[in-house]
Amino acid sequence: MSETFEVVATGAAADAIASHVPGLVKDGFAGKLFAKDPTLWGADAESESAKRLSWVSLPQTSRPLVGELAALRGELVEAGADHVVLCGMGGSSLAPEVICATYGVELTVLDSSNPDQVRGALQDRLERTVVVVSSKSGSTVETDSQRRAYEQAFTEAGIDPASRIVVVTDPGSPLDEQSRAAGNRVVNADPDVGGRYSALTAFGLVPSALAGADIGRLLDEADSVSDLLAADDEANPGLRLGAAIAGTEPLRNKLVLVDQGSGLTGFADWAEQLIAESTGKQGTGLLPVVVADDSAPEVALPPHDVTVAHLADDTAADPSVAGDDPSAGSTGSDIVVTGTLGAQMLLWEVATAAAGRILGINPFDQPDVESAKVAARSMLEGSPDETPADFTDGAVEGRALGGDWLGGASTLVDALSALLDQVDGQQGYLAVMAYLDRIEHADLAEVRSTLAHRVRRPVTFGWGPRFLHSTGQFHKGGPAEGVYLQITAEPVADLAVPGKDYTFGRLIAAQSAGDATVLADHGRPVLRLHLTDQVAGLAALRSALS
Repeated sequence: MSETFEVVATGAAADAIASHVPGLVKDGFAGKLFAKDPTLWGADAESESAKRLSWVSLPQTSRPLVGELAALRGELVEAGADHVVLCGMGGSSLAPEVICATYGVELTVLDSSNPDQVRGALQDRLERTVVVVSSKSGSTVETDSQRRAYEQAFTEAGIDPASRIVVVTDPGSPLDEQSRAAGNRVVNADPDVGGRYSALTAFGLVPSALAGADIGRLLDEADSVSDLLAADDEANPGLRLGAAIAGTEPLRNKLVLVDQGSGLTGFADWAEQLIAESTGKQGTGLLPVVVADDSAPEVALPPHDVTVAHLADDTAADPSVAGDDPSAGSTGSDIVVTGTLGAQMLLWEVATAAAGRILGINPFDQPDVESAKVAARSMLEGSPDETPADFTDGAVEGRALGGDWLGGASTLVDALSALLDQVDGQQGYLAVMAYLDRIEHADLAEVRSTLAHRVRRPVTFGWGPRFLHSTGQFHKGGPAEGVYLQITAEPVADLAVPGKDYTFGRLIAAQSAGDATVLADHGRPVLRLHLTDQVAGLAALRSALS
């Protein structure tokens, strides 16, 4: 992991820094941000930002959790509970996932309502399991359903659920009150921090510490750069990064994130949620595109609306690594970012806040995430989606939404071709959304690169319903540039949600149908592919995509 803390830019990203950073410095943006000034994003954002800025001081204010959580971990390990499962969505799961992966400790992240994935987690070392249930609002439907499943499993195994469930939530939330009444351990998070900025709150630290990560080190890393990020100086890396990603002219709104030896395992997935949900609204924003390596077409031959952010180690902190020499007339846009995990978490949060100011949006709300939740609740409480298939091809049923673009396609190959033809060659992107067991079918994500080569435009890949708390905001609130491929499947076996009149299978079906409906209502092309048999359907899909 890099000890150097630096943001180096070339091409259009460097021009953006030169154009915007002096103004941010003149306005005292960084100093006001760290003083928690809610006026930085305009009058319309003030009421929200006034209760969302405590993240700037978390490297100091979260310090008491270090000792408290070390003691709790010791108690649980002594009781034989050394396998940590995190039930949480969005910011509640992505930060602990990258913290534990980077620090080399095991954490099972259950951020799905897929019945096969939930069952797999329930069957894994239950007798040694401690479950962290994380929900800021206390009403997240996926997390509530997972909690119910674990409570039942513990009870049936003769284990007191209260001894094995640790709850992280805001003070006074429904989950807070319910959990205290049930005798669960409860750790309250800072209520003045939004979910995607909560990496250094109890949401990021509790599961990480219980899994064995050194959260004291994490806070030290963030604290070591706090003064630099709070300085109204043109060398401030947070201002430089914010300007580089949001200040290009015209706006390069596809931000490709590629890890090139940073040592920060999974960091791009955490940054994806932070950036997409914070900026994708009011018809603008930044779409993060997470790619596996620099062989991805978005890196090797980046389109005109792409900036590539290279997450690198010390050896890559050289502008020449980030692309062409700008003095030679480069038309590219590249950024190289180096730093430790804690430093980079605070860096990207500051950069995202600065990007919001440059874009003229509120970086702390997520209006379009709620629209998909409302649609899902409507289908869950009413009748399940029974829209007849537009075509059936073997083990794949296809439904086309968002306009009359399918034409006469009646096979999987032809339907995919019709969808891909909708991708605009100048500004468009394709989003693949797979509502499958992401542990069992992890290799499906490899189709992202295949499709990017095929359409010659940026392609994102998200696991549902987890992406609904991330790029889902940009899909609906950002510019109308997207084309959407949704993949669902019949589960191997469904699983009841204890105490509810629906199953996990019905829940994930409602979430996928609800999201597709909202996208279609925005006039965006959606191809829904439902695999009636997972093995045969996935084989046919892979063949058609290639």
